[in-house]
Amino acid sequence: QVHLVESGGGLVQAGDSLRLSCAASGRAFSSYTMGWFRQAPGKGRECVGTIKSGGFTYYADSVRGRFTISRDNAKNSVYLQMNSLKPEDTAIYYCAASGTEAYSGTESCRWGYRYWGQGTQVTVSD
Repeated sequence: QVHLVESGGGLVQAGDSLRLSCAASGRAFSSYTMGWFRQAPGKGRECVGTIKSGGFTYYADSVRGRFTISRDNAKNSVYLQMNSLKPEDTAIYYCAASGTEAYSGTESCRWGYRYWGQGTQVTVSD
């Protein structure tokens, strides 16, 4: 069992930066692939990116070059650094833990996400 809690959301202006954190409790955090997802009003859930236990990352085209995912296994935490924010980045952001490391790229967004946080709101004004 893994319990996830996101923090760091807020209201910012276009072009600003924001750093989200996800704190995990439970065993074997370091063995999980961690993902960041978001859901904008009226839209489906979108994978922002993932980070595998060894630090390999994947990013969606919409955020590549602006967002960075990192993790600190000693602190049972994963982070999402968001730079050059745009109004279209407005969404509820969720972190999630996947028990499989078998996939990479876009497939790393799809499989095994059993544990989810409650989400944190990010609003970007123009």
